[in-house]
Amino acid sequence: MRKAERKGSCTSGSRKRNENKSRGPLIRGSRTRWGELGIRSALFVSAILAIVIVFFIIVFLFREAYPAFTGIGAGEVVAGDKWNPTGEPPAYGARPLIAGTLLVTLGAMVFSVPIGIGSAIFIAELAPPRLRQVLKSVSEILSGIPSVVYGFFGLVVLTDFLRVSSGQPTGESWLAGSLILGIMALPMIVSVSEDAISSVPREYVEASLASGATRWQTVSRVVLPAAMSGIAAAIILGMGRAIGETMAVMMVCGNSPLIPQPITNVFSPIRTITSTLGIEMGEVAWGGDHYSALFALAVILFIITIVMNSIANYILGRLKQKFRPSARTGARGTAFWRPRLPVLARTVDRVWKKLAPRLPTLRLWAGRAFKALGALVLAWLLVSWFGWLYAPGLIALLVLMTFLWRRASERLKQLVAFGMVTAAVLTLLFLLGIILCYIIINGAPALSAEFLTTPPRDIGRAGGIFPAIVGTLYLVAGALLLAVPVGIGAGIYLNEYAQTGKLTKFIRAGIDNLNGTPSIVFGLFGLSFLVLYLKLGVSMLAGQLTLGFMILPTVIRTTEEALKTVPQPIREGSLATGATKWQTIRKVVLPNSAPGILTGIVLAMGRAAGETAPIMFTAVVFSTRFLPESLLDPVMALPYHLFALATSVPGAKTNAYGTALVLLLVVLPMYAAATILRLKYVKNVRW
Repeated sequence: MRKAERKGSCTSGSRKRNENKSRGPLIRGSRTRWGELGIRSALFVSAILAIVIVFFIIVFLFREAYPAFTGIGAGEVVAGDKWNPTGEPPAYGARPLIAGTLLVTLGAMVFSVPIGIGSAIFIAELAPPRLRQVLKSVSEILSGIPSVVYGFFGLVVLTDFLRVSSGQPTGESWLAGSLILGIMALPMIVSVSEDAISSVPREYVEASLASGATRWQTVSRVVLPAAMSGIAAAIILGMGRAIGETMAVMMVCGNSPLIPQPITNVFSPIRTITSTLGIEMGEVAWGGDHYSALFALAVILFIITIVMNSIANYILGRLKQKFRPSARTGARGTAFWRPRLPVLARTVDRVWKKLAPRLPTLRLWAGRAFKALGALVLAWLLVSWFGWLYAPGLIALLVLMTFLWRRASERLKQLVAFGMVTAAVLTLLFLLGIILCYIIINGAPALSAEFLTTPPRDIGRAGGIFPAIVGTLYLVAGALLLAVPVGIGAGIYLNEYAQTGKLTKFIRAGIDNLNGTPSIVFGLFGLSFLVLYLKLGVSMLAGQLTLGFMILPTVIRTTEEALKTVPQPIREGSLATGATKWQTIRKVVLPNSAPGILTGIVLAMGRAAGETAPIMFTAVVFSTRFLPESLLDPVMALPYHLFALATSVPGAKTNAYGTALVLLLVVLPMYAAATILRLKYVKNVRW
């Protein structure tokens, strides 16, 4: 009996052990499923939080601008010819400001496009591989120079040079703004254009050379037409950079809200939309007509940047598809609207059938009309700038040069063309190099232990910039604490979990548009919502949140792009071995995309450290002897301290140069680190 009981007890114990063994995998599987669900939920919350922030900023801008469009009138705001909010009666016509924005951008493109495209041709087609890598890396690093440093150089060097050389009473003008913005846009135009030229298949080049064409004929008639869509996108992105710039134009354009008379007077002072926001937002009463009108200006600026960024993204997307074999080839004729609108589809087909045979003739006449219009505009500009005495001679010289160029041998044309391309890249290096050398040579004498470790004295003319250095680091750290976890989580969810569809495309479009939004718009949002509505006051916390909102779209998009570089078969191989979705992401996808994600974080750090417009109304004071003791205390920051020393404190040039040099030493190493990480990743990638 006892033996049977013992046997029974042994049997039940072994049964329990067997049951526990059989339950183990179930329990572990259940824990894994709950863990997967928890991770997915956390990433979903990050994505929702990021999306809410992005669209809340957009909706807030339109909400605050609505009273201006309804009370003052949309027509008066957009097309009114006078901007004088403090006059009697006040005037809120934005036409002079829109005209100033477009004119300074047009001048910047006239200056930067030839140099930028010429430099891109040299880097992509003529430079040896090692020199090519060096030039491209230098261009990318120099794109990180803070705009306030460009503005400082323009204020102390360029405007003085223009005043002396032209005999004008002041050099702060449309021309000064265009030159500075042109230099600022150069790195972006060079980088994107070089990518477009390099993406042209080498088979095209080899086929052209094999048919007997010279190298320049191949570049001008094969490579550039094939890369034209990417080059157009580079120009549009450069225009977006120029339109959204605030600090540099505030410092060199003169800030008069007038349309130049005559319109070709490049020495006339002008004012842009961004500089108007930067000058007037800090002194406006909350909720009044002036307040709403400034938000209306921000909405106009936002719409302009949306249009330009959308066009650029569309062109770049088409460029990526252009040279990629696609399974969707031939699907263009079945556009989504054709089955829904059969009458319209038949009408389009009939019109296309009639126009198609005449297209070559229409293109020929359109090209001739465009050239004739360009010649007339050029002649008008020459007469306007040089008068009837010199303009005919210049026009005759241009006609003679065109005549000689057409009759020159192909060998001579190639020699001249490559000489001009080489001159373009030398001009690029000279312009960017002279700014850096000028800042370094004049700023180095100011650097000392006292300058780096003591607070300012005599309103910045003496003492140091220690509170500004620490304040800048505080602001960057706070912005990263907000943007990095939310941005990376949102990027992972959008790329790895979200279904591809119209909603996802809409969310990505919103993120892209906010990523290209001028920084002054974020400053406007931070002042109105964080400082005034939430009553955070001008504080370090308000500045950190504003900078965090500004760099959040950058972190999301760079994370997504880094994750996309991991091929889908790598994921499928991991899942086939029994790994879960999150295990695949954590152990396979993230380690391989980490350099790209880290590059995005470093770029965001550099942008947050160098921006002035988002923090000038939300976080900073010009001078303080003490470090902030709480998140609600205001702070000093290097960019704003430099702006105030350059524009408001006479006799502080030495400390201004020193501050500019320290700012460069803080920001440029971040961009250099991002470039090195990218190069190292590209070198080590094996797929």
